[in-house]
Amino acid sequence: MNYNITGKENVKFNNNAFYCIGTGRMGLALQKQYFEQLKFVQDKIGFEHIRGHGLFHNDMAIYREYQPGVPEFGPHAWEGRDEKKVKLEFNWTYLDMVMDSYLELNIRPFIELGFMPKQLASGDNSIFYWKGNTTPPNNYKRWAELIKATLRHLIERYGTDEVVTWPVEVWNEPNLRGFWKDADMDEYFKLYDVSSRAVKSVDKRFKVGGPAVCGGTDKEWIKAFLQFVRKNKCPLDFVSRHHYTTELPNYDGHYGYPKLHPKEKCFEQLDSTRGIVDSFREFKGMDINVTEFNTSYIPNAPLHDMNLNAAYVALMLSTFGDNHRSYSYWTFGDIFEEAGVPYTPFHGGFGLVANGIIPKPTFWTFAFYKYLTKDYKKCVLKTGNCVVVKRTDGSFAGVAWNVDEKMSGREKKLDFTFPLENRAQGETTDERLPNVLVTQLVDEEVCNPLKVWHELGEHANPDKKEIELLRASAQPFVQTKRCGNKVSLTLKQNAVCYFEIKAAPITSDRGYTYGRLY
Repeated sequence: MNYNITGKENVKFNNNAFYCIGTGRMGLALQKQYFEQLKFVQDKIGFEHIRGHGLFHNDMAIYREYQPGVPEFGPHAWEGRDEKKVKLEFNWTYLDMVMDSYLELNIRPFIELGFMPKQLASGDNSIFYWKGNTTPPNNYKRWAELIKATLRHLIERYGTDEVVTWPVEVWNEPNLRGFWKDADMDEYFKLYDVSSRAVKSVDKRFKVGGPAVCGGTDKEWIKAFLQFVRKNKCPLDFVSRHHYTTELPNYDGHYGYPKLHPKEKCFEQLDSTRGIVDSFREFKGMDINVTEFNTSYIPNAPLHDMNLNAAYVALMLSTFGDNHRSYSYWTFGDIFEEAGVPYTPFHGGFGLVANGIIPKPTFWTFAFYKYLTKDYKKCVLKTGNCVVVKRTDGSFAGVAWNVDEKMSGREKKLDFTFPLENRAQGETTDERLPNVLVTQLVDEEVCNPLKVWHELGEHANPDKKEIELLRASAQPFVQTKRCGNKVSLTLKQNAVCYFEIKAAPITSDRGYTYGRLY
């Protein structure tokens, strides 16, 4: 394909990939490796918010009920309990540790209200290895007090003007039975009503939203949710939902192998949401936050570790911002325990970073898109294979990819002509080629730590030397080339390439000749 860029183009491109990133449950943030992975991601890419489950899970120890004179623990716990005499108290020790570490890394929470503390739960339904309780509260008044007390504490510790900028989402995927008892729509609407009003009672500037649904019944739920909000005049500042792009997986041992949706249909399930929201006069144009997305929705899909994942996500990021305020990749790292503690560093985890702080190919997809934000002026080209932007200094940068979900091995060639000076006439010496092309390439040959791990023997617990080798193999291949105003890229199967072309006049020191021996 040949693209002749004039520099006068102005193409719609909302690059909002860095507003939020997903995480394993909040209690994991107390681990050393978790912090190190998040620091690596923040140093190299940088996200504004972080969202995960488990704010009110028991391992955070926030919510406590007690009755004076009645033991809370031991063989006689709660003997003589009188509901009228029960009091509430809150423990902020771990919450403060987690929030302090986030702010140290210049990332703010996108608060998800869930799951249910054991003492406040109406049943024993739970999900995941760590048993997050997914039942409604047994006392909605106490649930509201928990929300208000948490937000007030955060405001007291970090300041009102800071904390009211942290978005608040009510629960997670209530349309799925695993995440909300019986997927009871009416009960969730009650939860949303109580929760959203509790949030706004602390400060009206908080942004609150839902219903955080995912797949299957998403259309039905979003429409019914908006009808309920309109009828009951509930607070609502944004609509949230999730998006994954694979079929049901086939399981084998510890792993699941799902089939990707064809790249042309990667947004098919998502496309209806904007129309549903805009069909309500009161909500037309309201922000839609996709608070979770990835290819597969399971935490043990080898696909997540592959170059195919990186290329597929590159395609998604090019147009995700057309209809969505934000889209949060699930997740930043592989300290994650939904299905238990992983057995190996490459176990198909959601993360951009494998355990051992090994960046996966998809990590670089996000890094490349972040590079496009530097001195950004406008987008001049967006296709199914590339995004090209013009910078304020007149140079150009882009991300190109070759999604090959069928693993056919086909290469893709892209040719570009840019409106940069081209003095090359006759001899093609460096002096006659005034520009430089810089490329950073990620493909299955030059940046594929999964392949290296495989060929080293797939050790479940690689030693220090192997970890160093895996990290070294996980870097993009960098090339530079003097050029005129034409650029040609050849992308192998599932490659992702960042490139920039800019003026680079050679200004040699007196007496220096590049490449001269004698």
